[in-house]
Amino acid sequence: MTITNQIQTEKPLILLVDDLPTNLHIMVSALKADFRLKTATSGASALALFKNHDELPKLLVLDVNMPGMSGIEVLRRMRDDPNTHDVPVILVSADISEQNQLAGLNLGSDDYLVKPISHNTLIIRARNLIQRNAERSRLRLAEYVFNFSGEAIMINDRNNNIVDVNAAFIKLTGYEKIEVLGKNPRLLSAGKNNKEEFKSMWEAILKDGCWQGELWEKCKDGRVYPKFMTVSVVRDRSGEIEFYLANFVDITRYKESELRIAHLAHHDALTGLPNRLHLQIFLEQSMLIAKRRSEQLAVMFLDLDRFKNVNDTLGHPIGDALLIQVATRLKSCLRDYDVVARLGGDEFVVILRGPDILSDAIIVAKKLNQQLSQPFTIDAHTLYTSTSIGIALYPDNAEHIDDLMRNADTAMYFAKADGGNLFRFFSAAMNLGAHEKLKMESQLYEAIEKQELSLFYQIQVDEKNRPLGAEALIRWQHPERGQVGPMQFIPLIEESGLIVPIGQWVLETACAQLKAWQRDSLTCSLVLAVNVSARQFRQPDFVEQMREVVQRHEINPAQLKLEITESLLLKDIEEVIATISALKLLGVRFSLDDFGTGYSCLQYLKRLPLDQLKIDQSFVRDLVDDSNDRSIVRTIIAMAQNLNLDVIAEGVEMDEQRKILFDMGCMHYQGYLFGKPVPIDEFETLLQQARLH
Repeated sequence: MTITNQIQTEKPLILLVDDLPTNLHIMVSALKADFRLKTATSGASALALFKNHDELPKLLVLDVNMPGMSGIEVLRRMRDDPNTHDVPVILVSADISEQNQLAGLNLGSDDYLVKPISHNTLIIRARNLIQRNAERSRLRLAEYVFNFSGEAIMINDRNNNIVDVNAAFIKLTGYEKIEVLGKNPRLLSAGKNNKEEFKSMWEAILKDGCWQGELWEKCKDGRVYPKFMTVSVVRDRSGEIEFYLANFVDITRYKESELRIAHLAHHDALTGLPNRLHLQIFLEQSMLIAKRRSEQLAVMFLDLDRFKNVNDTLGHPIGDALLIQVATRLKSCLRDYDVVARLGGDEFVVILRGPDILSDAIIVAKKLNQQLSQPFTIDAHTLYTSTSIGIALYPDNAEHIDDLMRNADTAMYFAKADGGNLFRFFSAAMNLGAHEKLKMESQLYEAIEKQELSLFYQIQVDEKNRPLGAEALIRWQHPERGQVGPMQFIPLIEESGLIVPIGQWVLETACAQLKAWQRDSLTCSLVLAVNVSARQFRQPDFVEQMREVVQRHEINPAQLKLEITESLLLKDIEEVIATISALKLLGVRFSLDDFGTGYSCLQYLKRLPLDQLKIDQSFVRDLVDDSNDRSIVRTIIAMAQNLNLDVIAEGVEMDEQRKILFDMGCMHYQGYLFGKPVPIDEFETLLQQARLH
């Protein structure tokens, strides 16, 4: 801060108005030591200074008798102007009559001095007026704050009786001022705070002169609410408490938000169940209790069967509604002291405590399987699902939380692998199986480089047993394990993401074989079917990959048939149709594999540029004895014929099955009745034998 600014801050500004320079000189001499001064020699120039100057003077010393415009007229105009209305004014005159004094006082002058004026009198009057005016300004501000504050304000006397309240107090409590004046604030108490809390509050007020905290109060209408209050003491000149000043606000919404935030931190937003954090805390506490009481604890991992199909087919809103109903059923199966939490997606965890935990876990698991296998009704949909449950016991299966959770998760995967809607208790053998699975997955990464993968070929024939082509099926010949079954490693390929590079290898190998067949009159007309996974198909450059493979191997694309499954049709159907259409323009053929087992929407089937429907072997297996399977197969064949699609049945193992299929109109077959999947040499031998017959 500069010296000039500092002086301006410390010294108030006074405007001196007198038409005689001598009088101005006398007043300037008296006041210049304590004040900053401006002077004017007429009423008009004084008013002009008010209008054009940014800083209003703290005091106006105004001569009454001036030519042109008297001091009385200047005062009248000042009081009519809102900008100068509150500037204090001392009228100065040599006239000792009462007329001017009364006129000035009537217009709102603050003092009247008769010339000649003593220096000391002028200084003291000026200083006192400026100080009183400042105090009045502070009082007006305090009054404004008191009356218009958004916080409730209550002023109590030294005996703690209410002496004043503001409008916000009346609005919040419902009490009018007249109803509380002279009363003790106890009339507002909700009775929810104990004596110790009030004792602590008063100790702080009396010791520190201030207290802040939360209290519960009651409105006139009986509503109880939490408030945040600040209490300060006002002391007199002797240091004794004169008043207590309390201001407070209703913090109901804040408390509700606080509770909501705390709830959200520990609970799942969709189902309202405890979340992973809450589960962790509860499980830690439960394990300590179980250890102290020498009891057991059961951790149950639940995963809904086929939930992804619901989400992909009907959309996430239906999936979310299903999860909410699942949560309700889960809670209905448990005791009050058991806990069910949602980890995310369709995964839930149940914690059971008690002395006979093994028996309890079996009872609860059976109840959960039974409850969740019942149909769910959501909007116009009736949905069927079930749950796979894995159970790990503390301390038998693990002594630490992470191990216990991991073991329950492992057991759940075994339940799912066994068909779902089951529960399985964890065993050490499961961990061995999991390690074996991990080891096999690692070995799969090396299988391509070591040329352990190969394609087997299963023949496809027409109604006269004439070869039409084959389906290429991947096989793994491990140097130590020997021939690894497809059901052991194909799921691993899909889970690990290896399905994309291995799928590309399959296409390359199959197209190379097609090229070789095209050079031989025996095989030049055969069609080779290759399975394409959804993940491989959805690659952004899949169409370009196919074009490059076809051109590089110089094959007839009409002899390459890509088999896709119904799961591919569950989402982004327009994109799927576009990709199939682009490949059809290239000349490639398409077959819809495992038809009838998925959730494809029939309204899209007519739009798909397919060549063939493939009847799943699950319908063919019991075709001879099961009338339901026969009805399904008959419907599939009729649908294919109406859509001008070829139809082929897989899994044909008996001649009776073939005859039934033939009678229904299915003329193409694949299965053990005609040949197993075999290496290329054996397949070509089989072709030679078929030609001879």
